[in-house]
Amino acid sequence: MEIQSKPNIRHLNIDELKSKFIEIGQPSFRANQVWQWMWQKGVISFEEMTNIPKDIRIILDQNFSLYKMHVETKQISNDGTMKFGFRLFDGYLVEGVLIPQNDRMTACISSQVGCSLACSFCATAKLERKRNLFFDEIYDQVAFINQAAQEHYQYNLSNIVYMGMGEPLLNYTQVSKSIEMITSAEGLNMSPKRITVSTAGISKMIKKLADDFPKINLALSLHAPNDVKRDKIMGINESNDLESLEEALKYWFEKTQNRPTLEYVLLKDFNDSATDAHQLARFARLTPSKINLIEYNPIGDGQFEKSSRQTTDDFVKVLEDKKLIANVRRSRGEDIDAACGQLANKS
Repeated sequence: MEIQSKPNIRHLNIDELKSKFIEIGQPSFRANQVWQWMWQKGVISFEEMTNIPKDIRIILDQNFSLYKMHVETKQISNDGTMKFGFRLFDGYLVEGVLIPQNDRMTACISSQVGCSLACSFCATAKLERKRNLFFDEIYDQVAFINQAAQEHYQYNLSNIVYMGMGEPLLNYTQVSKSIEMITSAEGLNMSPKRITVSTAGISKMIKKLADDFPKINLALSLHAPNDVKRDKIMGINESNDLESLEEALKYWFEKTQNRPTLEYVLLKDFNDSATDAHQLARFARLTPSKINLIEYNPIGDGQFEKSSRQTTDDFVKVLEDKKLIANVRRSRGEDIDAACGQLANKS
């Protein structure tokens, strides 16, 4: 997977880094200094590590790479949403989004190059999955987007959602490491309560996420109220049907006491009828949850259309009459293909 001739020093943990310094006869505190330069100060070369002796910097440069992704493209929507194209060390491009809403700054980040799932309403699903992202590449997206929020809106990031390109729970090891670094005092020191992992529904991994990260938030991309319809638009449902997801969500809530969010994109004349709303309500009442209704964002294939405002309002009323929490998530950044389901590297 990795094409660099020298290993990436950022892939060492702190103990491994200390061992490397001891091997070359240097005190272990040098590792702490290098660690701080890499993760908190975000340098892109050993030369910038000014409190490290020059001869040690030369040794580091001879034996390790210090590669960070860079921003290749940046677009700003009419509504203030910003989309970034991040170029990776091996030439691939992934996208991340900053969604500003008053003083709330949300980063939508990617976990894979492309996606291995074939959800028929999502542009990213049209791409072949090339590889998983490394944890430092996920971390870098957050760091870059946080910097953009500070520069353009004078606010720090308030929320992170793993809702960009890829299925996070199919890259669990690297996603886990990225969460650890993002929440670490040696990293970005963000609260885990500000992080949401969105999944198309990998039941066994939802349970593992509950065991490993009980303080973060979970969003399930449901998008259909029964197995027949979900099979048609989400191939993952064949191996992770609604019964298995029900069990996983119950486990999640019992373990974390944190209500999952059910994401549901409204597709005209497919899953937006009153019957669909009643079926969704039955599923949502199986365990405490919240519902996000998402406006469909066109991806250019003409397969689906956006539900009308009246149909959406009627759908919401059914859910609210059932005493469920239902919010409509209006599209942001649609004019630059930054809205939900539109990330596809068109450039």
